[in-house]
Amino acid sequence: MPDAAPDPAAAPDAPAAAVPGRRGRPGYDQQSVLNVAVDVFNRHGYEATSMGILAENLGITKSAIYHHVPSKGELLRMALDHALDGLEAVLDDPRASDGAADGAADVRLEFVLRGTIEVLTERLPFVTLLLRLRGNTEIERTALARRREFDHRVADLVDAARREGSVRSDIDPRTTTRLLFGTINSIVEWYRPGGPLPAQKLADNIITMVFDGLHTRLGPGSA
Repeated sequence: MPDAAPDPAAAPDAPAAAVPGRRGRPGYDQQSVLNVAVDVFNRHGYEATSMGILAENLGITKSAIYHHVPSKGELLRMALDHALDGLEAVLDDPRASDGAADGAADVRLEFVLRGTIEVLTERLPFVTLLLRLRGNTEIERTALARRREFDHRVADLVDAARREGSVRSDIDPRTTTRLLFGTINSIVEWYRPGGPLPAQKLADNIITMVFDGLHTRLGPGSA
């Protein structure tokens, strides 16, 4: 693509073909450009991020970015796909289906929650971007529709566990689902990979709190 390409920031939603594995200028590949772009989108907001700001953070010219991706909108689409593909793969796993070896809904729900936490911690900047979307562009609205479908499928699993009697039925199911998502989604605001809390321990803590609550269980003979 020639260096005189028009600035795509003026039309971020213009459809563009994906360019997996595309080679670009020395020092960067498409993935590293995407990683920096996601960081900048999270710090400044997608709409407030111009191609000039991206170029400044990358230390290359705007025209050099076009050797890796055709538009700012394509960077957003790729980033959101990375987050959503990971989340959807958890629900598409056979262990999340009612045909699993242990098809109990609460077992499948625990698998999905653990998988969701794993995706959040491994793809933290990308999921952060997804959770902060405002739906101002077609790319964002498409991603939000996929996210709602993910939420609905998890909500159906919560309802199945309630019907089986493996989770409490005295709490409104919509409240249960919203509290589950609120707890898990909050991870993006405070969790830091490489910190004192390993991702596996984080998942264990959340699963214990979700399924067992916070009350201490007094054993036999306890006062």
